[in-house]
Amino acid sequence: MRFSHIIEEYYDAFLTRYGDTALPEQIKALNAIVSCRTPDAGQIYTVCPDCNHTQLHPLSCGNRNCPHCQNHETSQWIDRQQNKQLPVQYFMVTFTLPCQFREVAYRNQRTVYSLMFSCVSSTLKEFGLNPRHLGAQIGMTMVLHTHSRRLDFHPHIHVVVPGGGVDPSRRQWKKKKGKYLFNRKALAKVFRARFLNGLNKENLPIPKGARSKWIVDCARVGTGMSALKYLSRYLYRGVISERDIIANHGFANLKLTPLRAK
Repeated sequence: MRFSHIIEEYYDAFLTRYGDTALPEQIKALNAIVSCRTPDAGQIYTVCPDCNHTQLHPLSCGNRNCPHCQNHETSQWIDRQQNKQLPVQYFMVTFTLPCQFREVAYRNQRTVYSLMFSCVSSTLKEFGLNPRHLGAQIGMTMVLHTHSRRLDFHPHIHVVVPGGGVDPSRRQWKKKKGKYLFNRKALAKVFRARFLNGLNKENLPIPKGARSKWIVDCARVGTGMSALKYLSRYLYRGVISERDIIANHGFANLKLTPLRAK
């Protein structure tokens, strides 16, 4: 079952019912997926120099939400990350935004996501420079995921971190000792404080009933390649893949509810 066929079938009805609340990026993605690999997306005119055979090839839409695009970009990204790998143990640290903040994040995505990246990066760098933890400048690869495996809106950032860094005073590589990178509870505490402070500076509301203890997960991932491959599956792809579509029951039965914190 192709995603583009479903969009074509219900496109007009969707706009009639949800056109006033749909985000511009969502409408842009729908239009791109429908036109992908059709003349509407453009065509390349090719000629064989030996037999003069000519042919028109439709172009891909290139939209990251399209299930038929971005495979090449994914492979290139993995190759670039593999070329940067160091012969050390790697860790994957996951910073999760509590469910109470999902509504403010959805309504202010650019601001909140940018704030998440800056808070995560500064928190990890500070822990790395602390002599009690490592005493070195660390590098990292950060990837934002906006949904869970159940397709719920669930913003969280995965960070792949090498087990070591550069000692700024000696300009030498310093290896992380032990099986753990940093204390996850301490990371969560600092991340929470910085994120809330950032929300205040942006004049964004802090939801009532927000929990005081946040969750940060930190785990060893060997050479890091398995973690990078996991992140690459979603880096250049949309939330829904065609293999996840099991039935089409008609638009009349479709009910979309407003986003609520769960």
